[in-house]
Formats: sequence, structure tokens, C-alpha cells
Amino acid sequence: MKPIIIIPVLGGLILLLLLAGAPVKPLRLVGQSIVKLLIGALFLFFLNAVGNQFGLHVPINFITSAISGFLGLPGLFSLIAIQMWVL
Repeated sequence: MKPIIIIPVLGGLILLLLLAGAPVKPLRLVGQSIVKLLIGALFLFFLNAVGNQFGLHVPINFITSAISGFLGLPGLFSLIAIQMWVL
């Protein structure tokens, strides 16, 4: 898919989950986890878009999205360090 389509769809899903919210605590926890996974995927998407110029590519999958989403920028930087160190 084209990035022009992916970014607004993910942004809309994040806004929908943030605005609607879940009234039940377990559902709220699941919703927050999904939002963090989507934010992590967006971090990785932008990293790959910018990193292509420098030969850097971190695959976007469930594990890497979870690391970058739950840990934030330190998690993203650790994925970059691991990618550069291993390959």
C-alpha cells in the first residue's frame, strides 16, 4: 500500500481509540496496548523512510512494533543499535 493511505488510516484508528475509549478497565488496557503498537509501527515506518538514505532498515513486525511502542524512543534507538551491530 502507499504511505499516503497508510498514515491517515493509522492516525484515524489512533484518534478513534483515544476519543472513544473503553469504559471497562480490561478493554481500556487492550485499547492502550493497540495504540502503543500502532505508534511503534509509525515510529518504525518513519525510521525506515529516513533511514533508507543511510542504508538503515528495521523490519516492521509485531515484536519490533511492541519494543518501539512500549519503550518509546529509547526502544527505537536500541533497535537501531541492534540492527547496526548484528548486520
